[in-house]
Amino acid sequence: MSDTVTRGIRILVRPRYIEEQSDPENERWLFAYHVTIRNEGDRTVQLLSRHWIITNGQGQTEDVRGPGVVGHQPTLAPGEQFEYTSACPLETPVGTMHGSFQMAVIGFTECFDAAIRPFRLAVPQLLN
Repeated sequence: MSDTVTRGIRILVRPRYIEEQSDPENERWLFAYHVTIRNEGDRTVQLLSRHWIITNGQGQTEDVRGPGVVGHQPTLAPGEQFEYTSACPLETPVGTMHGSFQMAVIGFTECFDAAIRPFRLAVPQLLN
């Protein structure tokens, strides 16, 4: 799990292994991650873009950037939150993800990156 607060924006990420959609014999492991973005600050913000750095168990990284999340660029007033679930395939049974969401402060000409601390993607048997 990852729990990070940047300028009043809390980002919680809970990953889980999706065994039924994984194919270890062909080196494909699928992980879902549920993200909660909560505005604990005092200004309205809008999520503009995402940046993920995905690292597999062999140290190979993939840099993923794009507008919004799952087709949305949510605007969050103080006290509001947005949740979504997405997935990440890996070629190894373990890896990590971290990154940031670019946020714009509504009514101001400022943007900032809300950090997402690293979290582990791992087949449960490998966590013991």
